[in-house]
Amino acid sequence: MALYEHTVMTRQDISAQQAEALNDTIKALIEENGGSVAKIEYWGLRNLTYRVKKNRKAHYSLMAVDCPPAAMAEVERQLSINEDVLRWLTIRVEELDLELSPLLARRERERDRSGPRGDDAAASE
Repeated sequence: MALYEHTVMTRQDISAQQAEALNDTIKALIEENGGSVAKIEYWGLRNLTYRVKKNRKAHYSLMAVDCPPAAMAEVERQLSINEDVLRWLTIRVEELDLELSPLLARRERERDRSGPRGDDAAASE
């Protein structure tokens, strides 16, 4: 089977729950076709550099996928039909990167830094 990194951008009008539901739909479609999803990261609503189909923001999701090429072709076909999907990008990789993406790793570091300060401030009061 082939290894892929698959990124999806969805419209800003949908909720975060709807974007997560789309991720679950993609995962189910891949598993039905004999593949597996090793990692799903929801990056949230982010600003776009330029407008895409009249949208200034988009919900981003990243998936690490191990599936046959036919399964990925079916996923892309389904995404092209879905009106909520603005863009997607599928890249074939040599090995899956199961660590946090740099975007989420930075958020975790910032959360770790701000966590103890908030506790110290509450303890000193």
